[in-house]
Amino acid sequence: MFLNSALTTALDTIAERAADVRRAFTPGALPEHDDVATPSPKSDFTLDPLAVSAPDGAYFVVRDDRGEYRYTRAGDFEIRDGGLTDRTGMPVCGIRSPNGEVTTLRVDAVDAALGRASAARIEPDGTLSYRRDAIDPRNGARESQQIVAGRVLLAGFPGATRLESDGEHLRPPAGVEPQRGLPGEGEFGALQPMHRERSRIDVDRGLARLKEAYIRFEAIAAAENAKGRLGKTAMDLLK
Repeated sequence: MFLNSALTTALDTIAERAADVRRAFTPGALPEHDDVATPSPKSDFTLDPLAVSAPDGAYFVVRDDRGEYRYTRAGDFEIRDGGLTDRTGMPVCGIRSPNGEVTTLRVDAVDAALGRASAARIEPDGTLSYRRDAIDPRNGARESQQIVAGRVLLAGFPGATRLESDGEHLRPPAGVEPQRGLPGEGEFGALQPMHRERSRIDVDRGLARLKEAYIRFEAIAAAENAKGRLGKTAMDLLK
């Protein structure tokens, strides 16, 4: 069957609706379509000390493999190869010192290499810290020290900004610059530690819209088939 513009559009809608349903259980996921969005963010308690929920209207800043900034509501972070990353492996951005430049957050390279960085956690003000365990070579005594690796960065956008999604991360339209800051400072509220934000997608409504998209596609396909049969009948009569 030849796919005209109506059928192509209907298939694209099915793909978008299906993507919303798939992301319904992804922490921090935002819907492609507003009619399946939940009204406000909700989070669940977790024992993971690197999981944090961002204040409403704020996004975590990550960096892709081209060095470009991307944004996410998903704060289920982890330490990979000494660096703080989101669940897809993108490095999380922050600052390492007061008034410092924006960079990716990492534990000390020597601590990471020697395996003496443990018990990493993120505080309400975005502070990433970890425990440095070492043994004093002079007397063999075990020592522990709490080390601050930096603070997680947040970003916000004007209220009417429609962020573009690739399914995992967000980016603003061309020409729209984010406001950046630290949790608990300026316009940004504090983080909620040991909480994992739910997706903002209502799965029941998402499934209902997906079903409607399939029904619409089937109706268009049936109409196109009927049109094709009618055309064939007309050609047969002319023979």
